[in-house]
Amino acid sequence: MWRRVISLSSLISSSKSTLSNQAAVRLKVWESLTTEAKGGIASWVKTPFITFVLGGPGSGKGTQCEKIVETFGFTHLSAGDLLRREIASNSKDGTMILKTIIEGKIVPSEVTVKLIKREMESSDNVKFLIDGFPRSEENRVSFEQIIGAEPNIVLYFDCPEKEMIERVLSRNQGRVDDNINTIKKRLEVFEALSLPVINYYSNKGKLHKINAVGTVDEIFEQVHPIFDMCKSLFVGQLVCDSE
Repeated sequence: MWRRVISLSSLISSSKSTLSNQAAVRLKVWESLTTEAKGGIASWVKTPFITFVLGGPGSGKGTQCEKIVETFGFTHLSAGDLLRREIASNSKDGTMILKTIIEGKIVPSEVTVKLIKREMESSDNVKFLIDGFPRSEENRVSFEQIIGAEPNIVLYFDCPEKEMIERVLSRNQGRVDDNINTIKKRLEVFEALSLPVINYYSNKGKLHKINAVGTVDEIFEQVHPIFDMCKSLFVGQLVCDSE
C-alpha cells in the first residue's frame, strides 16, 4: 500500500523555459523519511515523485503528458478524467461534479484530492503526473494536507486564449464542457484562480514555464530536459514498518 511521506527538502529548479537555463538548474535529492513510534522491521516504502501539470483547457497538457509517460515511465493522473469517470459512475459525487463543471466552477478540493489519492494508492508506480490540478490555492493546500507531500516539479503550459479555444473546439471529444460558453467560463476561472498557484510555485523555484505554441515535438523539446535531470530522484525510501 502506498504510504504518505512528507518532503524534508525541496527540489531546487528553475522557472525559465529555455534549454540553456534548464541545463544550469541545480537539483537536490528529494529525501523523505518516516518512522513509526511502535517497533517493527525495516522495509522499503515508495516515496512518490509528484509533478503538477498546469495550463488552461486546450493548452496541450494531455498530449505532453502522454509523451512524458512514454519517455520517462510516469503514471498520468488527469484530474479532469478522474472527475468525468466519477460522473459516469452515477454516484452522488458524480452528480455534484457534473453540475459544478457545467456552471464553470471548481469542484470542491476534497472531492478531487480523494480521487487522486485513491489512484495513487492503487498504483505500483512511484512517479505521478497530476494533470490539471491544483487549480486554486484551496486545491493546493488540500492536496498537501491530505496527501502529505508537495510536488517535486510544476509544469505550466502557457498558451494564448485564442489558440486554446480553437484547440478545444476542434478536438470534438463529445465532452459536456467542450462548447464555447463553457470554455470561456473555464478560461476565466483558470486565470482568476490558477495564477496565485503558478506564482506560489514560481517563488518556491519549482515552476517550469513551457511555451505551448508549436508542434507537439517542439513543445516536448522544452519538457524533456527537465525530467532528464531528475532521473536520480526517482527513488524509494527505507523506513521502519510496524505493520
